[in-house]
Order: sequence, then C-alpha cells, then structure tokens
Amino acid sequence: MSRLINPDSAGKDRTRLSKAIVLCVRELAKQKDITNETKDLAAFIALALQTISEGIDASVAAWEKRDYWVKADRFRMEWMWSSQYAEKMKNAVLKDDWGTIAMLMPQIAQKFSKVMVSDSHRLGKPWVGAHRQLLSNQ
Repeated sequence: MSRLINPDSAGKDRTRLSKAIVLCVRELAKQKDITNETKDLAAFIALALQTISEGIDASVAAWEKRDYWVKADRFRMEWMWSSQYAEKMKNAVLKDDWGTIAMLMPQIAQKFSKVMVSDSHRLGKPWVGAHRQLLSNQ
C-alpha cells in the first residue's frame, strides 16, 4: 500500500490562518463602529490563534521523532505567544472589552508583520459567523 499524504497539514493550516489573521487585522483597522462584522473579525482572530496554537505539537512531532529536540523546542517557543493572545482575545470578545482588543491588535499585527497578503487574495471572508461560533464554543 502506498503512503497517504494529508494535504491539510498543520503547517498549511497555520499559513492559511496567518494570512486570514493579517486580513482581519486590516479590516478591523478600517472599522469605525462596533458592528456584527467587527465582532466577527475579533472573534475570528481569537479562534484562528487558538487553532494555530493547537497545531504546534503536530508540527514538531516529525522533528521529535528524528531527535531534533532543539529545533522542536525553538519552534514551540517561537509560537508560544499564540495561545496567550488567543485567550486574551477570546476573553476580551466575550466581555465586549474593545479597549483590550484595540491594545492587542498592534501586538498581533507585529507578530504577523512578515506575512504578505496580496490585494487579489482568494481567502474571501473567513470571519463570517465567527462570533456566533466563539459564543457556542464557550
């Protein structure tokens, strides 16, 4: 039997979610009032960061299998912030604390400063319905 290849690996998910987060930060910066879309944007960022942090162990499993412990630990330390920011964003969205969200946005944007998303991206609007999903995950 031949080897099965999973096209949706944790690394590809992380790349896709990173681009979506950059797009959300851009859209959130354009918002003037707090609307349903604004809540969806903030909730999507929280959910995406949580998904990224959950995929870190899957990403380093192959390195650990080959005894690349230093590389695996370095990667974990590089992405350790994602779970912390996900929790802060989630709490702020659930409490409608837009001051905290405004403080977190530049920090999150700085973490993704090297991620490039062109104007003609094909991501669509992945944040639609994220606020409802965050409330139901509670």
